[in-house]
Amino acid sequence: MRFTGTQDYVATEDLMMAVNAAVTLQRPLLVKGEPGTGKTRLAQEVAKAMDLPYFEWHVKSTTKAQQGLYEYDAVSRLRDSQLGESKVKDIANYIVKGKLWECFESDKRPLLLIDEIDKADIEFPNDLLRELDQMEFYVYETRQTIKARHRPVIVITSNNEKELPDAFLRRCFFHYIRFPDRETMQKIVDVHFPKLKQTLLKEAMEVFFGLRDLPGLKKKPSTSELLDWLKLLLAEDIDPAVLREASSKKTLPPLYGALLKNEADVHLFERIAFMARRSS
Repeated sequence: MRFTGTQDYVATEDLMMAVNAAVTLQRPLLVKGEPGTGKTRLAQEVAKAMDLPYFEWHVKSTTKAQQGLYEYDAVSRLRDSQLGESKVKDIANYIVKGKLWECFESDKRPLLLIDEIDKADIEFPNDLLRELDQMEFYVYETRQTIKARHRPVIVITSNNEKELPDAFLRRCFFHYIRFPDRETMQKIVDVHFPKLKQTLLKEAMEVFFGLRDLPGLKKKPSTSELLDWLKLLLAEDIDPAVLREASSKKTLPPLYGALLKNEADVHLFERIAFMARRSS
C-alpha cells in the first residue's frame, strides 16, 4: 500500500514520502504544521486512498490516555444495583471501549487519527508509549488482555502548542507540513473550486499572501481560511476589481473577517496601510 494523494487532497512529494515511510516502518506519523494546513484531512484522505477503516480520537485539555483504552462506568453500575438490574453481576457490561480498543478490534488493518495530541497534559503521550509499541493493553476489571488484530496505521497531529516528550518522539516518524507556496496553493484551490475564474483567483491570492506577509500579525490566515473566503467571494459575487482596488489603496478587503480573526490584527493592518498611503 502506497499513498499517492487523492483527487480531493493535494499532497506534496515530501508529504507522500513521509506517509509511506511511516507505513513501512510501522511507526506513528507525527504531523505538525500551522492550524488549517490540512493535518486532520490528511488522515482522512490516507484512509480513503488505502481503503482502511477510519477511527478518530480527538484530544482535549482534559483527555486522559486511559480514555482511549477503556473506562469503567462505576456510576451506572451503582445505579443499576440500586434498581435491582441483573446485569450488574457482570462487570464487563460497564466497560466502555475507547477508540484504541475499537481500532484494535477492526477486522482489517485500520487507520487511527489521534488529533491535536499537544492539547492534553504533558504525560498523555508517555502514558500511551507501551500500548503504541506493543499493540496491546490489559483490562484490570475483567482481567483480559486486548491485542490488536492488525497493527493500525497511526497519524498523530500537533499544533505545536507544547513540546512532546523525547521518548514519545523517538517512536514516531515526523513530518512538518510547510505552508503551501503559491503554485501549490493554486492546485489546492483548483480542487475545491474547479470553475473559479482565474482573474478572481489572481486578485484573491494577492490579497491573501499580502496579509500573510504583514510583519507582526498574531494569527496569519491559513489555507482553510482562504477557502472559506473564496466561498464567500463567490456567494456574494464580488468583482475582482474590488479586490484589486483594495490591494492598490491598501484598504481592508471585502469580507476580511474570514481572514483576520482578532481586532489586534485588524488594527495592525490599518496602521501599516495608513503609513503606506502616507509615504506614497
